[in-house]
Amino acid sequence: MDDARNCGLPFAGIAAPLPGSMPIAPRLLTNLCNVAMMNLAIGLNLLPVFLTALSVTYGGAAGLTQEQLGRLGAIAFSGVVAGILITGPLADRWGAKPFAQLGNFLSGISLIGAAFAPSYFWLAVALCCLGFGSGIIDMVLSPVVAALNPTRRAAAMNWLHSFYCVGAVVTILAGSVVLKLGFGWRTACLLLAPLPLGLLVAFAPLQFPALSAPGGKLQLRKMLRLRWFWAAMIAICLGGATELGMAQWLPAYAEISLGYAPWVGGSALLLFSVAMALGRMVVGAAGPRWNPFRVMAWCCALAVVLFLLGSFLPVPWMALTACIAAGFAGSCLWPTMLAVTADRYPDGGATMFGALAAIGNMGGIFMPWVVGWVADQCNLHWGLAVSALAPALMLPLVLGMRRR
Repeated sequence: MDDARNCGLPFAGIAAPLPGSMPIAPRLLTNLCNVAMMNLAIGLNLLPVFLTALSVTYGGAAGLTQEQLGRLGAIAFSGVVAGILITGPLADRWGAKPFAQLGNFLSGISLIGAAFAPSYFWLAVALCCLGFGSGIIDMVLSPVVAALNPTRRAAAMNWLHSFYCVGAVVTILAGSVVLKLGFGWRTACLLLAPLPLGLLVAFAPLQFPALSAPGGKLQLRKMLRLRWFWAAMIAICLGGATELGMAQWLPAYAEISLGYAPWVGGSALLLFSVAMALGRMVVGAAGPRWNPFRVMAWCCALAVVLFLLGSFLPVPWMALTACIAAGFAGSCLWPTMLAVTADRYPDGGATMFGALAAIGNMGGIFMPWVVGWVADQCNLHWGLAVSALAPALMLPLVLGMRRR
């Protein structure tokens, strides 16, 4: 990366334009990546809004069990992890653009498939494919933005992932409005499908940057021998669990445990996503003025407190407020961990980002399922309280990484 800068290239990892093609436009491509991150949010936030509606649609009068509902989230995130693991090494070899296109195509088609799923099994298949497309997008966008913004990775990464929250807000608003108007969750899937298909067209004429400096890619098997990289993978897994344990269950928690109407549950998730977007924008705006490890440590501690308050405060509106505020506290953990790892290993390439994103999404698979399992054994109050273990374990890990 340093060699690229010393040779006069304005952005590390950006190759010279191919003959007959337009030159790379860093600002335009960064902005389109931000919009594509909104597309990723559709695949991961549509399900929580409709958990109770899906229970009635596919479970009949008795409804689906909470474990079955949690399993749907786990299936979607399994597709995310599969997409990330498969795409990472291939993107280093073939470039990011074909995978950005493929991810958007799969997301659009899977939303249409989910809208017409006739059974629980086929809904699970559609969600797995939607997760797979989202995983491809997730894997590609972070290394592309890191290559386009080598001198301000932490800020650019937080801005990029703040648009995930903006996309979550759009998704939740669309889902909540559709529910309020009585059209059902299938209509919401069809309404959101044009976004990924539009991005498919927008990316078509653009050239993407190389994801590592020529000849400088650091092989993953060498990185796996480094203790600091292992700490980063564990930390991002805990960061994913912190974010998604609450996000996947907040609407159902508001309805089942706090006694609110379904539209309030959707609104709570909407405000949770707004809080996450604000948190990431604040860290992005601060840029290098704030030490990223210190920021993550404070956010871990605050998240633990808010998770426990949200789980056990006896006044429903106070508990719901604490759950929403937890979105602000946990917002920066994932993108900032990606950024500090890219700063430490600038030649890690797409494979490094793929490994980090896959491990991070493991937390998204594990924690929502654990919350549902604990809720079946006890109640959803204790299910959400278990999520506090993730930021509690991440805190000493982040402090240890800072010292090293």
